[in-house]
Amino acid sequence: MKKAMLILNPSSGKEEALKHKESVLSTLHEMGYEVTLKETEKEYDATVFAEQACHEKYDAVVSMGGDGTLNETITGLANQEDQPTLGIIPLGTVNDFARALNIPMDPEQAIEQLKTAQPKRVDIGKINDKYFMNIIALGGIAEATFGVSVEQKTKLGPLAYMIEGFKTIREKEPFDMVITYDGQKWEGNALLFLMALTNSVGGFEKLAPDAEVNDGKLHCFIIKDVPLYKLVAIMTSLLKGTLEDDENVEYFTAGEVHVDSGKDLISNVDGDEGAHVPLTVKVLKSHIPVFCPVKSE
Repeated sequence: MKKAMLILNPSSGKEEALKHKESVLSTLHEMGYEVTLKETEKEYDATVFAEQACHEKYDAVVSMGGDGTLNETITGLANQEDQPTLGIIPLGTVNDFARALNIPMDPEQAIEQLKTAQPKRVDIGKINDKYFMNIIALGGIAEATFGVSVEQKTKLGPLAYMIEGFKTIREKEPFDMVITYDGQKWEGNALLFLMALTNSVGGFEKLAPDAEVNDGKLHCFIIKDVPLYKLVAIMTSLLKGTLEDDENVEYFTAGEVHVDSGKDLISNVDGDEGAHVPLTVKVLKSHIPVFCPVKSE
C-alpha cells in the first residue's frame, strides 16, 4: 500500500488546520494511501518530519499550514535522494507558492483537487545554505515588512506587507550594490532589489508575469535611485504587471546571482528576515515533485 504523511501545523489559519484534518485524512485514504499524521509543536518540526518521510520512502507528503510550515517541509525534502510528492493545503496569509501552482486558496477545494492532481517537478531557490520558494528582496522597503505583526497579516492579508513597505518611501535610503549573474555584472545605487522565483509575490500575481514554476530562472528587478514621484509610478507599474518595462527599473533573468554591498543589508526571504549580504542566490531547477492541478500543465 502507498504511504502518505500529513504534516499539520495546528496553529495555522486561526487553527483551521484542525478543522480540516479529518477531510484530508479521508481524502488520502480514498486515494489509496496509508496515512501517518504528524503535528508540529515547535520550529523545524516539519523539516524533521519531511526528512523522515524521505528516509522511510513515503510516496507522498502533504503540508497543511502556512508558508513557514511549507518552507520547513520543502527544506526537509530538498536534499534527499528519495523525495515523496508534495501536496499543499494552504492556510497561510499569502500562500504565494500555492498561488503560482494554481492550487486553490480555499482549503476544502485544495483538498478535493488532490484526487485529480498530477505530480509535476518544480523549481525552488537556495540563498546561501537556506531554501526559499518565492522571492528575495533587499533594501529598506523590504526590511520594513519584518515589522508586520500576525494580527496585521490576519486582518489585512498581503496588503499588510505593502502598507509597511510604503511607509518607508518618504525616507528612501539608496544603497550601493555589486551584482554578478551568469557572467555579467551590474554596479550602482538602488532603492530595492527583487529576485522572484514565481509570478506570485506577496499575494500579488503580476510582479513577474512571465515567471514559470519550472523555468530555471530568477526574475530580477533593480529599482533604481529615483525621485519620490517616479518611485510611486514604479510601484504602479508593479501592480499592473509592467515593472520590467519601466525605464527606471533594470530587469534581467539568471540562474544564479551574487550580491554584495557596502551597506549591511538584510535579505527578506519569502516575507521573513534572512541572511545579510553578501548573498549567493540560485535556482534549483525542477527540484521537487509537487501535486499540481491538471490545469497548471
